[in-house]
Amino acid sequence: MIKKLRIKFVMTAFLSVLAVLVILVGGINISNYIHVVNESDKVLRILSDNGGRFPEREPEGSGRPGEEPPPGAGHGARIDSPELAFETRFFTVTLSAGGDIVKVDTDKVYSVSGETAVRMADDVMRSGKESGFVYDYRYLVSETSEGGRLVIFSDRGASLANFRSFRNASIVISLLGLLIIGGIIYLISGRAVRPIEEAGEKQKRFISDAGHEIRTPLAIIRADADVLMMETGQENEWISDIIRQTGRLSDLTNDLIALSKMEEGRSVLVTEDTDLSAMADDAVDSVKAPALIRKLNLTSDIESGVHVKCDKKAVYELMSILLDNAVKYCPEGGGISFLLTSKGRKAVISVENDTDESIDEESVKHLFDRFYRMDASRNSGTGGFGIGLSVALAVTEAHKGRISAEIPREGRIRFTAVL
Repeated sequence: MIKKLRIKFVMTAFLSVLAVLVILVGGINISNYIHVVNESDKVLRILSDNGGRFPEREPEGSGRPGEEPPPGAGHGARIDSPELAFETRFFTVTLSAGGDIVKVDTDKVYSVSGETAVRMADDVMRSGKESGFVYDYRYLVSETSEGGRLVIFSDRGASLANFRSFRNASIVISLLGLLIIGGIIYLISGRAVRPIEEAGEKQKRFISDAGHEIRTPLAIIRADADVLMMETGQENEWISDIIRQTGRLSDLTNDLIALSKMEEGRSVLVTEDTDLSAMADDAVDSVKAPALIRKLNLTSDIESGVHVKCDKKAVYELMSILLDNAVKYCPEGGGISFLLTSKGRKAVISVENDTDESIDEESVKHLFDRFYRMDASRNSGTGGFGIGLSVALAVTEAHKGRISAEIPREGRIRFTAVL
């Protein structure tokens, strides 16, 4: 349990850090990309408004002492810089209203030929989009005064290269940071769960010690009751009740001690090759009488020749718990089905029964908790303590298996153990 708790702690902290990093790094990179796109579109709109050229601008200062700096200088606003026309590499393709090529201007770009420009413009027109990217070129489609189309391409390779470089660096640094943080979380997780581990160990020791101390008084009470019954020579309601309740307490004590030992790993399993098919037949036979008394329809489907290496006593107890649980909680006249089958090298034990209780998914999650009851008022009616399924869970985990509960349909519950 402590190991699982530590794993959950590490995973929760790790995923929380991962979520924060994804939001931060993703947000920064998305913001950078949007900035590149917006700056590109501003340049393209200036070109579009001026027929595919930058407007003529007068020099706004020669740089001599005492003169004002040009607009945008020192503010990072390159869109307002008089150098923008010299920094921007672009080309244009003009089309007529009928879609024919009218003019191709590649004077402001070196790496694109006229044929390439026409092909890129043709791809853009077929896409039907007004703006977007073709390779590292941002384009904008606008109307000309003659009713044709002007397609302007601006080279954003440098901006996109900076964006990609920052994106890749931020991802690598984030992953390295995540690994370092994950290691730190794992190292401190042991200290974080230590108080819970110590409390759990104290609880287990108390249960084990108290269980051993209770056994002796219970044995004495049972022996005294048997002596009284023999001396009276007749059936006595009160003595019979003492014997019955003492037996229940003895069973509970034994179950708690066994459960505590399994959880602590002190229970030594004597594993050997076991014929589960024969064991399942015996387990089903043991509940036929109580099932008949309650008019339950008990069916079994047991595959022959199913063998696993296990502790015979523990696995038989597992089968008995599941079958006994089904008999106790199945309404009178209901049905119970037992299934044993092999799946590769594993054995699957499944017990399904009708139920008159309304079971939700939240209740199913807690069925294997100690003393958990969906309806506490039924404790005395069923004769159990709500610890049987906890023992079943401990047995399967001790055999490196798993057990689960599910609701296959309304009014039906199924327990499946895989060994």
